[in-house]
Amino acid sequence: MSLQPIATGRQGAGRSRRGPRARRLALVMMVAGLLAPGRLDAVTLMELVTQANLTPKKFAAYFEDFEYEFAPEILPAETFLRQRRGDCDDYAVLADYVFGRHRQPTRLIHVRMVGRVAHAVCYVTDAKAYLDYNNRKFFINVARSGGSLREIATKVAESLKANWTSVSEFTYTYEEDKKHFGVTVVKTDS
Repeated sequence: MSLQPIATGRQGAGRSRRGPRARRLALVMMVAGLLAPGRLDAVTLMELVTQANLTPKKFAAYFEDFEYEFAPEILPAETFLRQRRGDCDDYAVLADYVFGRHRQPTRLIHVRMVGRVAHAVCYVTDAKAYLDYNNRKFFINVARSGGSLREIATKVAESLKANWTSVSEFTYTYEEDKKHFGVTVVKTDS
């Protein structure tokens, strides 16, 4: 649909042949288009697992317009993608799942901090960086870090201006819907 020029009050050339109702509808559609989020269709799990040459930066770009919404349980992948909202667990677990399908080694990391809800990130081993839901809207949406639990926890806590108390590595599968915690490191003052 092409938009016709709106009447300027002068008779003749340049005057729209549309009635007032059609002009209002065109104006409403134009404004709605300007206010709409960047991507109107939700990315699917199939698109993520089949995308060629997926990098952490490309992955994070899909989530720029997602909203934060805490939930005590991890959302199924398709629900998180369709609703375009969730929390750090949803994002980290999805990243782990997707990069696992791309045969890129990852680690799920759970950082506990003083006075805050624990925070989950997905460390992508080959990239030597972690994906953090809090960084999804920034140009630099992947945080570089050494691979030790202490290094990752320190970077995560610094990004949140917090002090970490412990950090754990965990695994999760959508089928079982349960976190399994492995190695835990407790921060000790030197």
